[in-house]
Amino acid sequence: MLLLQANQVARYFGAESLFENIQMEVSSNSRIGLVGRNGAGKSTLLKIIAGIEAPDAGNITKVKGTTLGYLAQDTGLASKDSVWEEMLKAFEKVRQMEARMRELEVIISTSTPEGTQYESVLKEYDRLQHDFSDLNGYGYENEIRSVLHGFNFDETFYQQSIETLSGGQKTRLALAKLLLQRPDILILDEPTNHLDIETLSWLENYLQGYTGALLIVSHDRYFLDKVVNEIYELSRHKLRNYKGNYSRYLDLKAEQLASEWKAYEKQQTEIAKLEDFVARNLVRASTTKRAQSRRKKLEKMDRMDRPEGDEKSVSFLFAIDKVSGNVVLQVENAAIGYDQTILSDPINLDIRKQEAVALVGPNGIGKSTLLKSLIGEIPFIKGEAHFGTNVSVGYYDQGQADLHSNKTVLAELWDEHPTTPEKDIRTVLGGFLFSGDDVEKTIPLLSGGEKARVALAKLSMDKENFLILDEPTNHLDIDNKEVLENSLIDYEGTLFFVSHDRYFINRIATKVIELSENGSKVYLGDYDYYLEKKKEEEELAALAAAENPEKIAVSEPDTKNQFFLDKEQQKILRNLKRKIQQAEEDLAQLDASIAKLQAEMNDPKYADDHSQLMSLNQDLESLSAEQEATLEEWENLSIELEELEK
Repeated sequence: MLLLQANQVARYFGAESLFENIQMEVSSNSRIGLVGRNGAGKSTLLKIIAGIEAPDAGNITKVKGTTLGYLAQDTGLASKDSVWEEMLKAFEKVRQMEARMRELEVIISTSTPEGTQYESVLKEYDRLQHDFSDLNGYGYENEIRSVLHGFNFDETFYQQSIETLSGGQKTRLALAKLLLQRPDILILDEPTNHLDIETLSWLENYLQGYTGALLIVSHDRYFLDKVVNEIYELSRHKLRNYKGNYSRYLDLKAEQLASEWKAYEKQQTEIAKLEDFVARNLVRASTTKRAQSRRKKLEKMDRMDRPEGDEKSVSFLFAIDKVSGNVVLQVENAAIGYDQTILSDPINLDIRKQEAVALVGPNGIGKSTLLKSLIGEIPFIKGEAHFGTNVSVGYYDQGQADLHSNKTVLAELWDEHPTTPEKDIRTVLGGFLFSGDDVEKTIPLLSGGEKARVALAKLSMDKENFLILDEPTNHLDIDNKEVLENSLIDYEGTLFFVSHDRYFINRIATKVIELSENGSKVYLGDYDYYLEKKKEEEELAALAAAENPEKIAVSEPDTKNQFFLDKEQQKILRNLKRKIQQAEEDLAQLDASIAKLQAEMNDPKYADDHSQLMSLNQDLESLSAEQEATLEEWENLSIELEELEK
């Protein structure tokens, strides 16, 4: 079913066109990814589709009653309420229905069947009960817990005021609330910002089961491949549609461009032959008529435009001035944190020449803190960094804090390399897409993507042999990410970087270091290898527990010493873990069954089949009650396990 349509939509800035003649259709089951360069107008188009801005030409038509949810980039939830109170607002309609049902239950219990209003009250109650079940009224609190858990908000956050949270946490809560509202069309502009890899995976799985339509702007290639099945590309003021995920879109685009070039070159060959014939034969009496015929054919020919290839990308290399020794960085039994509060301990690093090491871990564990400790911005709580012979460090800050707010783009580079000729500075900046008057822009006037390119340009000029990079792909579009990847692959120095871009990690990393509160752990391979090993570790841990080992080592949080449980405690611990695992498996199965049942109840073929709907509703109520009981059991078991481990 078609829910929304964009017809001949355009946006102009004076005489210039950002985009025009935009056609887009969003159906009830759409999974659309909107891609294009930074500055192409993706966010502007989303705002027009969402009704936040009006188009300069064309219109947006939407089916009556269709609900639409929109989340802009880096939008934080602004509220004075607690996390739980704010999430409950997503179910305001359901809660009002619940309150009315309780009122009707009282009326029914105090009325007699012979009463004048009894029949109408029963009908209202039946209708409310049906609608209440459709809207997950019997399981909305469990749904809130599930979504908050997916975004790394456990019970300790429920009563916390949203005002006290960080910007990243507010952004995650804004997305969580929007998911709970379940609009018919969900429009997300860069939803993967501020999400760690674990949360990204959870969001991918959640959106794969989302019952409404999706329209998403993202520069995360893995995310697009998993979530969408249709791509709209906004490029050179136009919108083109491709069926398939992002990888399929790349293949189709390459095939399309090759086909366009083939047709264009064929026509150019034909034109050349016709023009040559006319030139040689027009003045000859015996061939004049044939030449005139070919000239008319040329005049009537619908000439193809030269195919437009890829838009201009950044182009640069990271060079080094001198080669480092084989040992680049070593850290032994270090601890990081703030104000003597330890985030991670013990940390051990051993990075060798020409390695590319990715640092991964959940948000808040201290990845950026570790990088800043290595360069001396934040002191280690324990331990220190030892750099090898001839190691020179270049650092990329994801917040671009080292850029000067009062300088132009040209001055930002030239002031640090005053002996370099201006034309050479301009050549470097040209490789990062700053040309002409662009180099005279001051830093505060730049977009996030432009600031990132300036910071990378500065880094490329320093020619250091050890690059420490904190989220270098943030603010870069997909094409420029690929250029950066290729440059880092060709880099002859050593890399240590933090990234949440799984595709980027997989292409660059030769080694992955996972950071947790228990310190660092090394995985000798790329991101796919890291995932495989993590899965193996989980399976081995489960197997070890099942085999009833004599002793189970448990880490004591404060001292990091190991102690051992006696056999009775081991038995209790194993039983608890088995029960928790079973509860989690049961919850996953119940979630899937409830989602399937809700989808079945929304099937139009049951619209007038009240007996079937009542039967399905009874099944749903039963499953929802079972889900709530299982979740309560899981919470109690988790608390018991936590107490035992303490």
